[in-house]
Amino acid sequence: MSYWDHPKPVRRARAVHIDDVARASMRLLDEGGMQSLSIRSVAGVLGVAAASLYSRVESVDDLYDLALDCAMQGDPVMGEAVISAALSELMLAYYRHLVRHPWAVRVIAMRAPRGPHYVRLSDRMVVLLSEEGARDPLGTAYILANYVIGSATTAAMARSERDSRVEHALGPDYARLRALDPVEPESIMRAGLDVLIAELPARP
Repeated sequence: MSYWDHPKPVRRARAVHIDDVARASMRLLDEGGMQSLSIRSVAGVLGVAAASLYSRVESVDDLYDLALDCAMQGDPVMGEAVISAALSELMLAYYRHLVRHPWAVRVIAMRAPRGPHYVRLSDRMVVLLSEEGARDPLGTAYILANYVIGSATTAAMARSERDSRVEHALGPDYARLRALDPVEPESIMRAGLDVLIAELPARP
């Protein structure tokens, strides 16, 4: 269940503001990754008792939801892309957003993004795909989003891919071609994205 399925109303004047909770959660994830986020750690950033947070959230899962949408809200490039970018530029902006916040792909793997800014992104994708004449705009949006999320997930291993040794005897063709490839994650993602968009199933 997403945070937005059960938002808690403010019941006292000095309650912690949910926007502050979201920003603190995002900051902790940006600085320390998934293991850094907990009710206690967010309370520490905000200077309140951990019990105070339970007036606004039910669990750490809510913190993940809030941080994910907060990161999207605070990204001006994504904000502009959702309003005016073409489909390929929108997906590229989304990829770069996820690379800047590597924890986000792990959150998405656990919890479907349902915050308002992610819903706007999803809606814009469906609109653009409909305008492109896609036979199934929603299904195609899932395909494109999953491709971008997967590409962002593996982007972090590019340096390891470049530096790790490949045993030539086990895969001579792979070893030869790999030695010529700089392994640039964004270039690889864009090439695949161009193919996917070019081959979109159109309405009959």
